Amino acid sequence: MNTIEAEVTKQPFIKDFLELTKVRLSVSVVFSSVAGYLLGAESVDFFTLLMLVLGGYFMVGASNAYNQIIEKDLDAKMSRTKNRPLPSGRMTVNTAFFIASIFTILGILVLYFINPKTAMFGAISIFIYVSLYTPLKTKTPLSVFVGAFPGAIPFMLGWVAATGNFGIEAGTLFIIQFFWQFPHFWAIGWFLYEDYKKAGFFMLPTGKQDRATALQTVLYTVWTVLASLISVLGVTGKFYLTPVSAVLVFVVGLWFFKNSYKLFKERSQAAARRLILVSVGYLTLIQLVYVFDKFIRLWLS
Repeated sequence: MNTIEAEVTKQPFIKDFLELTKVRLSVSVVFSSVAGYLLGAESVDFFTLLMLVLGGYFMVGASNAYNQIIEKDLDAKMSRTKNRPLPSGRMTVNTAFFIASIFTILGILVLYFINPKTAMFGAISIFIYVSLYTPLKTKTPLSVFVGAFPGAIPFMLGWVAATGNFGIEAGTLFIIQFFWQFPHFWAIGWFLYEDYKKAGFFMLPTGKQDRATALQTVLYTVWTVLASLISVLGVTGKFYLTPVSAVLVFVVGLWFFKNSYKLFKERSQAAARRLILVSVGYLTLIQLVYVFDKFIRLWLS
C-alpha cells in the first residue's frame, strides 16, 4: 500500500517537472540542434551528439522554467496556462528556481564539454530569452523580434558544436530559423489573441488581428523560404544544397506560403491554427531535406 501511495505522490511531480521544462518544446528545439550538428560534422561522434541533446534540453528547460517563474501571476489569468505547476500552486517558486538553476549549470557545463563557443551561445540564448524577451512581452510587440534571436540559435548551435566555428554556414542556419520565428509566433499570437489579451501580452506586430499583421506574416514567410533556398547558390561555404533538394524545399515553401496567405485572406482562428502546424512541419521537413541531401552526396561521392 505504501509503495502504491508513493507512486501516486511521485507521478504529479514528474508531470509538473516535464511541464515546467516544456519537454515537448524542448524536443523540437533539440531536433534543430541535432540537424545542425549533422550538417556540420565531417564524421558523426555519437558521444558529442548525446552531449548536445542533453545540454540543449538543459538550456531550453532552464529558459522555460525561468519564464514560468517570472510569468506566474500572468499565467494564472490565461485559460491555456492557469493549470501550470506554478500558478496552480502544485509547485513552489523556490522549487522551480532550484530546477532552473541546476539546469542552467548542467547545460553550460555539458555544452562547454563539447566546445566553449557552443556553451557561450547556449548561455546567450538563456540570457536573451529570460532577461529581455520575457519582460518585453507585456510591453511591446518588438518582443517577438527580440525572442527570435534565442529562438534561432538551436539550428546553428548544432553546427558550432560540430565544427567549433561560427561562420557563413552557421550564420545561414541562424537566419533561416530567425525569419521562421515571425510567421510561427504571429500565428500563435493570432490564435491565442484573446487569451494573451487577458495577461496583457503584445504578440502581434500591430497589436491587432488585422490586415497589416496578416500581411507581415506573409512577407516573413517569403523571407523564410528565400533564406531556406540561398544555399543552392553555392555562396554559403560548406553548407550547400543540391538543385534537386532545393526544388523539394521550394515545394514545401509553397505549402508554407499557401497557408500564410490563407491567414491573410481569411483572418480567422482556424487559419492561424493551421499555420502554426504547417510552420512546424515546414521547419522539420526542410531540416530533414538538408540532412538527407548532405549524406546522399557523401554516399554518392
